[in-house]
Amino acid sequence: MAIDERWHEERQSAWIYRSIAPAEPDPRLSKLFLGLADAAEKQAGILEQDLRDSGATVPEFHPALRARLVALAARRLGLRRTRTMLAAVKVRGLSAVDALSGTHAMPASTEEIGARHRRAGGSGSLRAAVFGVNDGLVSNTSLVLGMAGASGDAKVIVATGIAGLLAGAFSMAAGEYLSVRSQRELFEFQIAEEREELERYPEEEAEELALIYAARGVPLEDARTMTRLIVQDKEKALDTLAREELGLNPAELGSPWGAASSSFTAFALGALVPLLPFVLHLGAQPIVFAGALSGVCLFGVGAVLSLFSGKHALVGGLRMLLIGAAAGGATFGIGRLLGVSVS
Repeated sequence: MAIDERWHEERQSAWIYRSIAPAEPDPRLSKLFLGLADAAEKQAGILEQDLRDSGATVPEFHPALRARLVALAARRLGLRRTRTMLAAVKVRGLSAVDALSGTHAMPASTEEIGARHRRAGGSGSLRAAVFGVNDGLVSNTSLVLGMAGASGDAKVIVATGIAGLLAGAFSMAAGEYLSVRSQRELFEFQIAEEREELERYPEEEAEELALIYAARGVPLEDARTMTRLIVQDKEKALDTLAREELGLNPAELGSPWGAASSSFTAFALGALVPLLPFVLHLGAQPIVFAGALSGVCLFGVGAVLSLFSGKHALVGGLRMLLIGAAAGGATFGIGRLLGVSVS
């Protein structure tokens, strides 16, 4: 990034901090943002001197429309609801927002930085897979039951179910691909900026990080001692800056294609369940087997999801069974009404 662009980024960051600080009800966060504004202006001053030394003219600063809109949204909706937008305009201190919300524990040493994220990665993937199976199961069971209500033709039901499986799985895969790709692009862009800043003014970057830790309860001098050690290791410093300043977690930024294929597979597995009795020709009334098999799977998925919600497995299973039964019953009834009216 050119020097004048980096200068504008730092000036804009300072402008955003000063815009949102007065609206923040937590005095610790308000103080943090004012401190970060001072740090950003100091960094902008260094870049401004670089521009003058190179013979370039220092341009007049005007915040971009995007920055104005994000600052307005943050003031109106709060930092926690707009943290993704704030990360996109490179607002630091987002880990402090999480910490003061009780969702992000303060590391006590440099070795603990990132440990929580590494431990959480596996459970996050499992949770996403279970939700993918659940989405496919509920949506395609409802579709199959709706078609069964409208038409008793097994071939029509199977064709519709397969179409629903493919449409839903491809839609989920496309959404996951775009989500992970966008998240990775954001990380790659911002970590490249952090690398440049760490090379140009490491002491200022360490001070920003110390301000964040101080807002989270660490004595400022202790925080400064910690962050000076961190910036001595450039790779560890980059990882820490991404987590603590930008609120990004490199460990959770997987492959877009991997996320897409996992999402496709999970949805397809769930959507296949109500089709199996028709494909395998189970009994004279395969719709009964489809409903029963889907009910068992819905209960099982609900029980597994209770592991992430803290609910009792029986309660989670019954709740998911009731939700699925209501959706399936509604679509069956609508299909029956449509089938009668068309005939």
